[in-house]
Amino acid sequence: MSSAVTAAERAPARSPEPPRRFAGVGSADRATLLAAPLRSRPPRGPLRRPLTDLRGVGPKVAASAARIGLASLADLIEHFPHDRIDRARPTEIAALEPGRPATVLAEVRRVRARPTRRRNLRVVEATVADRSGAIEVVWFNRAWLAERLKPGVRVLLSGRREGRGFRPEAHEILGPGDAWAGTGRGEPLRDRGDPPAGLHTTGIVPLHPSGEGLRVERIREWAWRALALAPAVPEPLPAEMRARRRLAGAADARIAIHFPRSPGEVAPARARLAYEELFMHQAALRLRRGERRTTRRAPDLGRRGELVASWIGSLPFAPTADQRAAFAAIDADLAAAAPMQRLLMGEVGSGKTVVALYAMLRALEAGGQAALMAPTETLAEQHFATLEALLDGAPVPIGLLTGSTPATRRRSTLDRLASGELPLLVGTHALVEPAVRFARLAVAVVDEQHRFGVEQRRALDDKGGKLAPHVLHMTATPIPRTLSLTAFGDLDATVLRELPAGRRPVETWLVGEERRAGAYGFIRKRLREGRQAYVVCPLVADSERDQAKAATSEAERLAGGELSDFEVEVLHGQMPAAQKAAAMGRFAAGEADVLVATSVIEVGIDVANASVMLIEAADRYGLSQLHQLRGRIGRGGHASQCILFAEPEGARARARLEAFVAERDGFALAEADLAMRGEGEVLGTRQSGLPRFRIASLPEDAELLAAARADLIALVDRHGSLDAPALGPLLDTVRERYGDERTGPIAA
Repeated sequence: MSSAVTAAERAPARSPEPPRRFAGVGSADRATLLAAPLRSRPPRGPLRRPLTDLRGVGPKVAASAARIGLASLADLIEHFPHDRIDRARPTEIAALEPGRPATVLAEVRRVRARPTRRRNLRVVEATVADRSGAIEVVWFNRAWLAERLKPGVRVLLSGRREGRGFRPEAHEILGPGDAWAGTGRGEPLRDRGDPPAGLHTTGIVPLHPSGEGLRVERIREWAWRALALAPAVPEPLPAEMRARRRLAGAADARIAIHFPRSPGEVAPARARLAYEELFMHQAALRLRRGERRTTRRAPDLGRRGELVASWIGSLPFAPTADQRAAFAAIDADLAAAAPMQRLLMGEVGSGKTVVALYAMLRALEAGGQAALMAPTETLAEQHFATLEALLDGAPVPIGLLTGSTPATRRRSTLDRLASGELPLLVGTHALVEPAVRFARLAVAVVDEQHRFGVEQRRALDDKGGKLAPHVLHMTATPIPRTLSLTAFGDLDATVLRELPAGRRPVETWLVGEERRAGAYGFIRKRLREGRQAYVVCPLVADSERDQAKAATSEAERLAGGELSDFEVEVLHGQMPAAQKAAAMGRFAAGEADVLVATSVIEVGIDVANASVMLIEAADRYGLSQLHQLRGRIGRGGHASQCILFAEPEGARARARLEAFVAERDGFALAEADLAMRGEGEVLGTRQSGLPRFRIASLPEDAELLAAARADLIALVDRHGSLDAPALGPLLDTVRERYGDERTGPIAA
């Protein structure tokens, strides 16, 4: 060991001066200073400046911009182009080729505006020239140009030569000081006050999303000016990660995505921004998951008891291996102090309701209450009937609460619920109304959870009081892995793929109108054999009222026509609850042979004797919804058939239907649906909580998503949590962009 001693070490010891608080008074001890969070990002004040700070943007224009999400300069920087036009550098007039895109830099020689035979239509004709020659240019309905295109004015024109003239698609009028010499784009940012000459007519011209009252040229100029502030955009990605992934910096990527110097810059810029977006969304989901588990405590329900064991033993079937695995996962969740947040996905008919009832009975045997919330009255009523059947013989009181529950029964139900006398409740969003109070809600099941808004799901959480209930989210829609990582990445996932014994595959046929008579003949044959059938009416409009009319009309037509020898019942979402229950009761009891319905039957309906389904206009449905509908048949021991009537327009629509005919696995169909339609439509219309990315796209960016998720997991493992001081810029950006569990939803 060296014996050298430094001068500093020889100096006499002095009492250290207490460290001062930064920009404040008094002192702070060492532990306080070390515990202070690290914040190293640049100030964001300039980025928050309103659009009205830009020259020429008044209140009226700003209001139009706000309608497409542009309120600040930061919004402009994040308003990425959806496409680009690669416009050539200027070509001399003599070298123009007919029909080929070109840009001309020329001087106006003469100009005139003249009327036409059509009222209010005026034509502006100009002769422009360069050193190689002259050409005529014509604009329609641009009379104001005649005042600006004076002889001697220089213009940049982008368009095509047609015959002896030039048809302009874009133009720029150059001022006296505009000495155009190529393009100023891509140079180091110094002063982006005025857009350079050629911004709209030469090089790679970005096309930004626009809206009513906003020309794309105006948004392009705004974006150019706003990018002067690109260096102030925070860099949320750690340097090590950017270096390993070879990702551009935050500012460089944004400049290049808006105004690339060459086509080769676009792909790396997009990759960086798509990765960032997916990474930040995964971080937001991780943050929400962490806050939910650290800020709320849940009741410890202990081990499984006699009530559940006795119920399992009374079931007329043996649970599948997948169901038993789900029981074990739920047991582990319910024994923890943190609230369960589990997503239960299952193939049609895989027994999700059995797993849900298992979780709810675990709450009851521990002295708590349980609730199941469904998105529609029809589904809530079906769940109520199914649970009653599954509880046959078990001493478990169960209630139903929907918007149609009579006032007297509603008051009784609420009183029994508040006192704890009613342990199990099924209902719609009526469960989260202020008047509904639980004595000790321990487990909540949310069915088809993507159909509920974030506020409704949070309101159900709050029904637990001081202790948050354990929550099981349940969906009958098989969700592709890529979508589940974005829409439900904050939940633990359990998948039921195994079908109960006895389920038979459903034959599926795609037919045209020429086969209609034969299809009805086939249905009549099955009905005479004692089977039952569904007829599903098409999605005629977004209005449930219009769909109800269509279903009623079709039921009347069939009852008086092709199926006149049989009992025809109708079911749609506009019927009063009592009528819906009666219709379903008659069909389930075999009193009705045919049920004509809207897509309201896609989940929760279980009639084992129904073996035929006819779906009208099947091309209007997504693959996942068709799979749900088909899952209503084949639930008994009889051979089952699904008949699709469709006249698909285009190869894409036909390919979707052919994939449905050939594939029976719901998860494979969900992946196909995602590939064909995109993440926004797989679960039907866009719902609250689904991500809407600015630049990332699924499934095309599935590999980027997997990489972002893996990097986030590694980062959290290395630092312990997202709250680590070194991740301050990341955490700040996540909360600013997506909010958190306390302030709102985390959806892109």
